[in-house]
Amino acid sequence: MGLILAKLAVSIGVVLGLSVLAERVGPRAAGVLAGYPLGTAILLYFIGVEQGLDFASKSAVYAFPGLIATLSFLYAYFLASRRWGALPILPQMALCSLCSFGAFLGVSWLFQLTEMSLVQAATILLVAIFIALILFRKIENRSILNRVRLTMGVVVLRAGLAALIVLVISGLAAWIGPRWAGLLSGFPVTLYPIMLILHFTYGAETVHTLIRNFPRGMGALWVYILAVTVGYPVLGLELGTLVAFVVATVYLVSYSTFVWMRQKSVQGTN
Repeated sequence: MGLILAKLAVSIGVVLGLSVLAERVGPRAAGVLAGYPLGTAILLYFIGVEQGLDFASKSAVYAFPGLIATLSFLYAYFLASRRWGALPILPQMALCSLCSFGAFLGVSWLFQLTEMSLVQAATILLVAIFIALILFRKIENRSILNRVRLTMGVVVLRAGLAALIVLVISGLAAWIGPRWAGLLSGFPVTLYPIMLILHFTYGAETVHTLIRNFPRGMGALWVYILAVTVGYPVLGLELGTLVAFVVATVYLVSYSTFVWMRQKSVQGTN
């Protein structure tokens, strides 16, 4: 019961924080920060707690291609929302979700058929991020102009979706093995509930902004998974997780500083 409560507390806190951020500073910043190792870190940690370090380390290798499945999930949602944009909002969201889940599971199934080393898995994710940056760059950035008040119903829906996803995936780990557990740990646990809320509240174009900027923050996820895969067997679960978070944070701060300085330089020349 204590472990279940911990999963609920962590997943709920992360989703609420990111969704409020999306409303306050915009979906562009939230999209970048969604690349921070939140959902993946939560799942890999609890998989390690329940199944052991060896299981978690093997799962972490397949978290790399699991994130490629997440990129497929996002692009499928984008394409579906454009295709069925004229439909009422709830059928539109349902079709987008079905297409996204189909893309995620299809790509995951292909990767679970292949034995992958850490180097191979890390390399193909870097290639996928580069392709996604090119593919998503034509998506227009949109801001939230008329914010909706944060009601109790919105809070419960956000929290419930994230908590349910974390409980199901981590609970299934022992049954599906480290390969599938790793792939499913790449599922956008914290991002998907936010996408649904933004879509329902503000429309599909705001979700598109979130999707466009997600690959820009994925370097932090890449660094985190690599640190976890190497660090868990050496440092243990708690210390390995802490070190991985520190490394990922340093990366994201460095990347954000670089982008800010570049934008300032461009503005100075205009």
